[in-house]
Amino acid sequence: MTTILLLLGLFLLSLRLTGVQSIGVCYGLNGNNLPSKQAVINLYKRNGIQRMRIYGPDPEVLNALKGTNIELLVDVPNESIQDVATNPSAAANWVQNNIKKYSPAVKFRYISVGNEVPVGSAVARYVGPAMEKIQKAIASAGLQNQIKVSTSILTGLVTNSYPPSHGSFSNEAKPFIKPIINFLVQNNAPLLVNVYPYFSYIGSRNTIPLDYALFTSQKTVVQDGKLGYQNLFDAMLDGHYSALEKEGGSKVNIVVSETGWPSAGNPPAASSANAGTYYKNVIRHVMSGKGTPKKPGAGIETYLFAMFDENQKRGEETEKHFGLFSPNQQPKYGISFK
Repeated sequence: MTTILLLLGLFLLSLRLTGVQSIGVCYGLNGNNLPSKQAVINLYKRNGIQRMRIYGPDPEVLNALKGTNIELLVDVPNESIQDVATNPSAAANWVQNNIKKYSPAVKFRYISVGNEVPVGSAVARYVGPAMEKIQKAIASAGLQNQIKVSTSILTGLVTNSYPPSHGSFSNEAKPFIKPIINFLVQNNAPLLVNVYPYFSYIGSRNTIPLDYALFTSQKTVVQDGKLGYQNLFDAMLDGHYSALEKEGGSKVNIVVSETGWPSAGNPPAASSANAGTYYKNVIRHVMSGKGTPKKPGAGIETYLFAMFDENQKRGEETEKHFGLFSPNQQPKYGISFK
């Protein structure tokens, strides 16, 4: 009886720890008023944020992460992909200089070969080969059991996602994504997906209710056979799971490599009130361990975008206002990560 209770306690503890550790935060550097990199790592630690994504192997960030036990998702930047895929020594050098040099003092979790690479771009055809090269280099370094190699995609690659069970990759995306799915299956690695209900909402305000995008709907909004959806986040995720199934990726898990809501730049949708509601609710949802209607009980590892407002981000004005913290390190919302 004592043994059973002990095992049950350990099981419940593991569930609790898994939930807490399911939240990470993306750390972007596109600002001229951001704190020092050591101060940023200290801010992660003070707030109990146990996972981080960075968009390139910055040596100062990597040195500051040593010994912190913060798990890291690090990108091979888009501009490096072709070289990694075609230069015989580039992948081994990249892994040696940016991963092996810092491991095990830095806890690497994933390498994302590119972020939101457009399927029609010149670099798209090099993503799959670059993933293969990085995987081989990781294996040569003896780190294949610790680090998974993937790529981070836009939700725009999936079409017909209403209802979610109809989700499929577009004809344009299939030549790009099929070899990647095969790679993920072979290496038991997840697909990284940037999931933004905000962008879906502003693109279809006449058909998508705001409460559905913000996790505040009190009723089922989309009925998909026996599955009911009360929030857009789950529907977007399950649309991708359906698309993966149609391309032989039924065993591929999804990691949400970015999700967020801007606090300014496009009123009234982009507001502090909506952003605070979204971040609080997506954290609560992910940490509940409920999963999605299609994948009930499955953890949703999620990285919030982003740690700071970044005043040098290019694109729409909203891109500068996704931060959980202001550059002075003050929290914008009353969010707990612990």
